[in-house]
Amino acid sequence: MSLAFLIFLVAWVIGMIGTFVPALPATAIIFIGSVAATLVDGFQPWPDLPFLITFGVITVLISMIDNVASAWGARKYGGSKQAVWGAIIGGIVGILPVIPFGLIVGPLLGALTAELLIVRKAPMDALRSAWGTLIGLLAGIAAKVVLHLLIGLYELWRLWDPAKSVF
Repeated sequence: MSLAFLIFLVAWVIGMIGTFVPALPATAIIFIGSVAATLVDGFQPWPDLPFLITFGVITVLISMIDNVASAWGARKYGGSKQAVWGAIIGGIVGILPVIPFGLIVGPLLGALTAELLIVRKAPMDALRSAWGTLIGLLAGIAAKVVLHLLIGLYELWRLWDPAKSVF
C-alpha cells in the first residue's frame, strides 16, 4: 500500500462512518481524501484532472441526495416543508448519544413535531407525513452508502500500486 492509498483509505473509512451522521459532510471528506491522495501520489494533469473534476461534480450531486430524498418522501406521503426541516433538525439532535436509535427516531419525531405543532395537522396525517419523511431520509442514506462504496472502491483500485508500498 502506498502513502496515497493509505491517506484515501482513512478518509474513505471516516466518510463511510460519517454517512450515518447528519452533521458530518461525509461526501466532502471522501472527496478531500481523494484530492490529498492524488497530490501525494504525484498529480498528473491526465488522467487526474478529469477524474477530480468528475468526482467534484458527483460530490455536489451526492451531497444533495438527503434533501431530495427527504423532500420526496415528505411530498409523497403528504408532508410539508416544515416536516422536512423538522426531520433534518431531529436528525441532528438524534446524534446525541442519550437518544437510543437517535438517527432513526430523531428525524421521525422532528417531522412529526413540526407537522403537529407548526402545520397543525391531525395526528394521523402528521404521522403519515413524518413516516414519509423518514422513508425519504433512509432512502437517501442508502443511496449515499452505495455511492460512497462505489467511489471508494474505484479510488482504491486507482491508487493501488504495489511498487509504491510503504511497508
